[in-house]
Amino acid sequence: MKPKRATIQDVAREAGVSKATVSAAMNNTGTIAAATRNRVLEVAARLNYRPAAVKRNQGAAPKPTIGMLIREINNPYHVEVAAGASRWLEKNGYGFVVTASGGHYDTERIRVEMLCERELDGIIINPVLHEGADLSYLYELRRRNFPFVLLSGIYGVRASLVDVDNVQASWRAVSYLIRHGHTRIVHLAGPSFAMHSQERIEGVRRAFSESHLVFRNDIIVRAGHHLEDGYRAGKELFTKRPRAEWPTAVTCYNDLVALGLYRALSELGLSVPEDVSIIGYGDLPVLEYLPVPLTTVHVPKLKMGETAARLLVRLIESDLAEAPERVNLETELVVRKSTRSLLPPEAEEEPKQELGPADEPAAAAPRRVRARKRSA
Repeated sequence: MKPKRATIQDVAREAGVSKATVSAAMNNTGTIAAATRNRVLEVAARLNYRPAAVKRNQGAAPKPTIGMLIREINNPYHVEVAAGASRWLEKNGYGFVVTASGGHYDTERIRVEMLCERELDGIIINPVLHEGADLSYLYELRRRNFPFVLLSGIYGVRASLVDVDNVQASWRAVSYLIRHGHTRIVHLAGPSFAMHSQERIEGVRRAFSESHLVFRNDIIVRAGHHLEDGYRAGKELFTKRPRAEWPTAVTCYNDLVALGLYRALSELGLSVPEDVSIIGYGDLPVLEYLPVPLTTVHVPKLKMGETAARLLVRLIESDLAEAPERVNLETELVVRKSTRSLLPPEAEEEPKQELGPADEPAAAAPRRVRARKRSA
């Protein structure tokens, strides 16, 4: 038989203080000695005590509900992740609330506080980072032992995380281009403050370091994460550099940046992939319906949302405190028509172990190259 969930009385008895002191310590109110506050918080964390749950249980127990904070409500990538979480939670008897930060970290803080005020059981957060971001609200969640799962890592924040190996995935995309004869490659990077952007840049560096090519600073071009960012960066890249320095291939921070680049190249009279090969990141469903279907890194977005929901519910339903867990989902490079080889036909064949299923005809379906674990 599972032990009953810890109550405020349990914490007070274990810490040797009154219930009022426990409440003040958990809510960061009152004048309590630092040593007493720390002792209460340590006991609360060890017993997995959550004050919000106690408050809800004072009346009729409502349907348990999970909140999710995504960056942009109009970004199909984030919407698909939310759909994966929603589908699993509905099947398992949980309610689901979604809100968006709009890509602003100050709005993110307000939205997190708003979700907490609704007395939800836990939150899935796709965080917005900024050099000057105040992340105190995340530390407050940790202090209150409020369950949450991140969809992107944050330096200095110990929390459960569901993500992909962005370094490895980016390495795979750039290595594919190098292996197919491209020597002039540019990466349109995401926002400088996003950890995912830094990780994907690192993947580019590793691919170059393992090849005969020399990495230069101008290989990385700051773009962003919206359609207009890819369009603007693409226009500047191919109008401000001499033609002899134009890249033959471009990898992009995400699929939206790649689609913006498509338009820029079209307006400049350049063709994909005859003049420029392009690789995106994310694998939005629309990509297969483009006149030139986009080669991209497939991220299992539905599975990401479902995995985050599963992990969060396990944290919520556990009667004992659990250590933060990191789950890395696998990515694949989906090869479509936006990339071409610059090698002669006899040199084009890839190692068989890196290809998709042997019985998958190349003309019938996109080729998938799994981003496998690499040895250190």
